[in-house]
Amino acid sequence: MEMVKQKASTVVVGVLMWVIIKAVCGSGASIECSTVTSLVSTCSTFIADGSPDPLPGTPCCDAMVSLNAIGDQRFVCRCMMGLISTNGPNATAIATLPGFCGVSLGFIIDTNTDCSL
Repeated sequence: MEMVKQKASTVVVGVLMWVIIKAVCGSGASIECSTVTSLVSTCSTFIADGSPDPLPGTPCCDAMVSLNAIGDQRFVCRCMMGLISTNGPNATAIATLPGFCGVSLGFIIDTNTDCSL
């Protein structure tokens, strides 16, 4: 039962963040990579130190849910590829975030990923 509450809470937070992003950016406006960077930065302790592991329901995982809710996965992919190219030593940690959080972004975070597909 606790797991169901956690998942419901994560979904609610993700939807709320999506609504906020849409309200701030407008429904037709594009979101900037700074939004993606800001969301990923909530996981900075894990990215820098490799611990603690992000868990569903934590702010880090809520941010991964929000990345998924943006809806333009090609755009998110390009931003994430930019993040891993500029944060080379931490690229593996960044790439593992969606998996830890149980989120599928629709692409693999890897330097060889083609975001145009």
